[in-house]
Amino acid sequence: MTLVSNLFFKNRLEAAESKRNVSKTIFLYILKEALFAFSISFLFFFFIFFVNQILLMAKEVLTKHVPFNLVALLILYSLPTIIAMSAPFASLVGTLMTVGRLTSDNEILVMLSSGFSYKNVFFPAITVGVLVSLMSFYTNDVLLPAGTVQFNKLWRKILVSIPTLELEANSVKKFKDTVIVTGDVIGNVIDNIIILDKTSDGERRVILASYAELKDSGKEGLSLDLDNAFIHSSKEIVREDYDYARSGYLQYWMSNEDIIQATMSVSPREMSSRDVRTAIGRKRIEVGVRANDRKGKLITQAYLLESILRTGSSGESWNRKASVAANLEREMITLAEIYRDRSLTIHIIEYYKKFSLPFGAFFFVFLAVSLGLMAKKSGQTVGFIFGNIIAVLYWVMLFIGQTMGLRLGTSPFWSMWLPNIISLSVGVVLAIIRVRK
Repeated sequence: MTLVSNLFFKNRLEAAESKRNVSKTIFLYILKEALFAFSISFLFFFFIFFVNQILLMAKEVLTKHVPFNLVALLILYSLPTIIAMSAPFASLVGTLMTVGRLTSDNEILVMLSSGFSYKNVFFPAITVGVLVSLMSFYTNDVLLPAGTVQFNKLWRKILVSIPTLELEANSVKKFKDTVIVTGDVIGNVIDNIIILDKTSDGERRVILASYAELKDSGKEGLSLDLDNAFIHSSKEIVREDYDYARSGYLQYWMSNEDIIQATMSVSPREMSSRDVRTAIGRKRIEVGVRANDRKGKLITQAYLLESILRTGSSGESWNRKASVAANLEREMITLAEIYRDRSLTIHIIEYYKKFSLPFGAFFFVFLAVSLGLMAKKSGQTVGFIFGNIIAVLYWVMLFIGQTMGLRLGTSPFWSMWLPNIISLSVGVVLAIIRVRK
């Protein structure tokens, strides 16, 4: 009886130990399967983003007769953007395909029957999620800014040789102190062109022409030969003092320096997280300075209105009460707009997005494993289909959050992190339900 009891407790102890520990063999097996599925999914998403964002750009550039080797370099410098977007979604689909196949092939059932716990499934998947998140973050935070710098250098070099690239049909282009609005473009001929610029004397000009011919003048820049042009110029301060003229032919020049400066600006999406954080601090200081200046004007108007109301209708300023109140309301609206600075909001949203999107791969793991464990048949195929559906829903939620952050003033943190939190919450709830079953 003692021997039987010892054997019984020994088996129970080994089973309990196997549930606490993670089998190295199972870990490496599932890790290998997950990495393979991730590679396949990554190539799938990479191809989609590559076609939609890179080949379209390359086609547009090739139509301008840019040498193919320069186009290839432009594509190469744009690859970090594609990698950073593809990796998190590939992690989701790859994990779903892996766990779905293991479940539908009853390998998970065999593992559980052998005394191993669900930890042997979650740990390899979490490892893949962490690796993919770190890789995606490094790509987004280091390789993307470096690629952007090289891309801009090469693009400026191309613009010097082919400045016509910057002018497209039905577009608005800003070059330093010049804004050009174009109509239809056929070859080098632009219909219905509008030019708004500022002269060295401080005069603002508006130039309209029925059509213009764009000519590349090499190192000197580019020229626009305007037909039947109308020119309106006015002083910066005294707008009532203006001149206008008509010309059957007018030649308008733009230097290469002005053209190149149009490509110098880098959006926060193309910066590193450190640079974006620095820019946010600088913009907050600028907003604070402008807000303090506006607060002074607001206080002045409020004090003036209070004085008028205290004096009453017997005062000389009583008739100005309505205009002062309107000025006060206008100052309050302006102050609110200053605090809702769009540029600052965009930088803050992009800052949180630089972390939420790459590390979405980690949050996806819990959802993917939980859904994969529910697969019955054709787990790999079902995982691939559901993974793509979830990826689309995630991207829609990210887009909606970004739009709400910009237009409705929603918290940038919640706008960018809510999709990840939802993925984690749903995954944890499904995992608990599955384990309890």
